[in-house]
Amino acid sequence: MISINGISKAYGPQILFEDVSAQIQRTDRVALVGPNGAGKSTLFSIILGEIEPDSGSVSRERNATIGYLPQETAPVAEESVLELATATTPELAKWRRVITQCEARGDTESDTYHEAVGEFASLGGYALEPKAKRILSGLAFRESDFHRPARELSGGWIMRAHLARLLVMEPDLLMLDEPTNHLDLETLGWFQNYLQTYPGGLLMISHDRAFLNALVTGIFELRNRRLHTYRGNYDDFLDQRAARQAQHLAAYQNQQKEIESLQRFADRFRAKASKASQAQSKLKQIERMEKIEAPEDTERRVRIRFPQPPRGGQRAITLENVHFAYGDTKVYQGIDFEAERGQRIVLVGPNGAGKSTLLKLLGGVLKPQSGTIRPGHNCVIGYFAQNRMDILNPKHTVLESVLDRPNPVPEQLARTVLGSFLFSGDSVFKNVTVLSGGEKSRLGLVKILLDPPNLLLMDEPTTHLDMASIEALIDALKQFEGTLIFISHDVYFIRSLATHVLHISAGKLTPYAGGYDYYLEKSGALSERSALIAGEKLADQRAGQPHQAPTPGLNSTDPTASAQPVRQRKTKEQKRQEALERQARADARKKLQAQIAEIEQHIQEHEEIQADLTRLLQSADGADALSLNRRLADTAQELESLNARWNTLIDELQKFTAESVEALQ
Repeated sequence: MISINGISKAYGPQILFEDVSAQIQRTDRVALVGPNGAGKSTLFSIILGEIEPDSGSVSRERNATIGYLPQETAPVAEESVLELATATTPELAKWRRVITQCEARGDTESDTYHEAVGEFASLGGYALEPKAKRILSGLAFRESDFHRPARELSGGWIMRAHLARLLVMEPDLLMLDEPTNHLDLETLGWFQNYLQTYPGGLLMISHDRAFLNALVTGIFELRNRRLHTYRGNYDDFLDQRAARQAQHLAAYQNQQKEIESLQRFADRFRAKASKASQAQSKLKQIERMEKIEAPEDTERRVRIRFPQPPRGGQRAITLENVHFAYGDTKVYQGIDFEAERGQRIVLVGPNGAGKSTLLKLLGGVLKPQSGTIRPGHNCVIGYFAQNRMDILNPKHTVLESVLDRPNPVPEQLARTVLGSFLFSGDSVFKNVTVLSGGEKSRLGLVKILLDPPNLLLMDEPTTHLDMASIEALIDALKQFEGTLIFISHDVYFIRSLATHVLHISAGKLTPYAGGYDYYLEKSGALSERSALIAGEKLADQRAGQPHQAPTPGLNSTDPTASAQPVRQRKTKEQKRQEALERQARADARKKLQAQIAEIEQHIQEHEEIQADLTRLLQSADGADALSLNRRLADTAQELESLNARWNTLIDELQKFTAESVEALQ
């Protein structure tokens, strides 16, 4: 589908890559990996035709469609979230806008309205809306968000809306640049499951190791100006690269030994007449050799070593009866929480549940309206914000940023630490505003390192870090003797570090005394996800799409990972009552699922009617066309109502499942 032929790209004296070649077929699922600054996003731009290579070419299969999600920003106009999600072509967007404007004016009898309905239907627009709503729901949009202007959303939610548009469009090749950056952990699970059955090809840049392991079957590694290809997922790539590097090193060393031996013979005997011809022969033998290049320098890695903080009390921090709200929006009403020294706690829960808010309350960034937040004895708090600019002064240079602190450190020490975080030479004089996302993350870590806390709060610390830096950060945090409370959507990072999980939902905190897999097992999150996927499977079958079960990589459990908490024995009456409650919940769930199945049957019938009317409309004219247009509009409105009811029932199923889980805690 896409052929990359010997392309090179440089900016001034900096060569990003040279003589890069690769093939991408329709069914390929490939990750483009490499250190920050290697040129991954630039290579994406060349493939998309946005910039030209200095040499070489990119050829694309005729009529092949490509959908691209950038890493940071994407444009929005005046469209609603649903209009953006269904704007798979300019024509569809145009007619959808006309329909919306006519309906807003109550002008549904005009020729303009009926023409728009007919054109929109003939382009398949009405068939897209149910699919778009399912995808938007999967990406954690509420039904009330569907008709909200997209420009009112935050940057992360705008990116989700654009992601929904791409999934609705289903291009032949989906190109995603760090698609998980704006997703919470639960939405990431849905997205990963959806991509497993995506019918087209995938080419993605991601630093999420678990995400790549679950999805890709090939790796393109861009490193030291070259592109290397590997089969398998990310773990397979690491094994193959290590084996290749070992083989390359052995071959290089053997050849160097042979060259040294030949050179010694030539040097020793070239002055002797009887041996001169042999010596000259050895030198020619060296010249004729196809030289093996010296092994590439190993990738520079961040060496993160936290100085151990001062020892704090057994209780790191305590919250008692804390209330917090943003205006009229209540987030927490009387919550209690306690973290002990040495715990590594991950905060999980749906987007908007208040995870970042809780972290800011713990860090003193936000103040509660009432209640007590009491740091433990000798507690020193360090807060690593999700928005790195919250902890960086945009007017400062890199060096000024780390020197500007209550307890200044010698400049030489600051520069030494910055050097270990890849800020060397004149790069320490770069202004903070021009730093990349990865550089800002590393600079934020330096600021914390130079003033080590014993209570470390981190909000999405792996965002913009490359794989090597994430591994180094994991190693450092494993050695950290203080208390760590963090938020992350990187499953590999969470599994590597978390010893405790705190689930946050609807203002309630539910602790789990074990790692992430223990939480998945004990919380019922796996059962809840299975129920939701079952509902999606029915909808996908109705749309003629394949579906696949959740991936073992994301959902696997290990009951032995953490010790189970001690529980008091229950009486027979308690057990009987719990059995009755479980049966009642099961009956209620079955009733909901039956209602969902019934609604889906009605939706299928109306979609078939819609398809028939659309087909008839293509050959109709005059009064027949007007009548068909009206029937088509009525059918579309009925479908809108049915899909709204379907979304409501799905929301009820989700809410019911969450309440059932809490009842069992």
